Amino acid sequence: MLTVGVLFGGRSGEHDVSLCSAASVVSAIDQKKYNVIAIGIDRDGKWYPQERPVIVDDKDFGRILKLDKKGAWFVNHFENGNKLVLYNLEDKKKISVDVVFPAVHGTYCEDGTLQGLLELAMVPYVGADSIGSSIGIDKDVAKRLLRDGGIPVVPWETIFIEDWERDHKEIIERINTVFSLPLFVKPARTGSSVGVKKVKSRGELDEAIRFAFQYDGKILVEKGIDAREIECSVLGNRDPKASALGEVISRHEFYSYESKYIDPNGAELVIPASIDQNTSDRIRDAAVQGYRALCCSGMARVDFFLERNRGEFYLNEINTIPGFTSISMYPKLWEYSGMEYSKLIDSLIDLAIERHRARMRIRTDR
Repeated sequence: MLTVGVLFGGRSGEHDVSLCSAASVVSAIDQKKYNVIAIGIDRDGKWYPQERPVIVDDKDFGRILKLDKKGAWFVNHFENGNKLVLYNLEDKKKISVDVVFPAVHGTYCEDGTLQGLLELAMVPYVGADSIGSSIGIDKDVAKRLLRDGGIPVVPWETIFIEDWERDHKEIIERINTVFSLPLFVKPARTGSSVGVKKVKSRGELDEAIRFAFQYDGKILVEKGIDAREIECSVLGNRDPKASALGEVISRHEFYSYESKYIDPNGAELVIPASIDQNTSDRIRDAAVQGYRALCCSGMARVDFFLERNRGEFYLNEINTIPGFTSISMYPKLWEYSGMEYSKLIDSLIDLAIERHRARMRIRTDR
């Protein structure tokens, strides 16, 4: 029986969201097929195995996986084949994991950092590899690759904090010249709409930029689009498949962190999205093209804007570790497309092992 280590928490602004995603994964995984160990990562980056995962109620997220900080654990590798070994310095206990299922989001979790560690340890893990993860989380890099691949993206400008500190007035003037209102300001490398502001007047721009810089040293200013938010789930390695499309209808001004996770009535998920067949097929094709262009594997949720008036669509972003909560679009879209939650988890674990075997066939000698 495979031992699956479900990683959750993390050094990230999306730490709390991860506790909710992990609770859903642990609840849905077939525990007759897998031995499940939850591994919590606290906000300082310390790892704590939870041999008996406990799900508790939470006022904001409904149900979350509890993170008990017990023991003094360090992560070991090469000790037991291609397994991840955790060793407790206090009682000398060891725990081995065959496959890692990251239910983590954001910095140090979804940006290639964690994936690089697992690749060095030669341990199979679910989701995009280190390059796909690092590209996917960087909205600036992703947009440039998508644009060069002929996939439409919303016009944007990138600002680095060093340039902002050198001459913020010139940057404000340039943005006001290039973009009409409204516009969006967002950190380049966060998810769950953390650090995002909608700017509706020129006087709000400075504050929005400073707010975004609290979460990243690189930010994006994007043209505001009057659009519907359309999402597509993609699954696979070399031959990825796209799910049916869904639509997010936010009851807030935009699909913010609060509307996603805090306000139970903040958004409505409509599956399938009410879109004509031709447009739906084009968006699904673009989702797969974008997935390949950004070197994704395993899974990703691909988000689009569909203009209300002209019917043009733009690929907004790719989430390489999408939310796995009970209300998350990624598993719901696959459920509608004929794959129930537990089978989706099986497929993701199989894809992780498939990619791992392919990687292990690569020669490292001369």
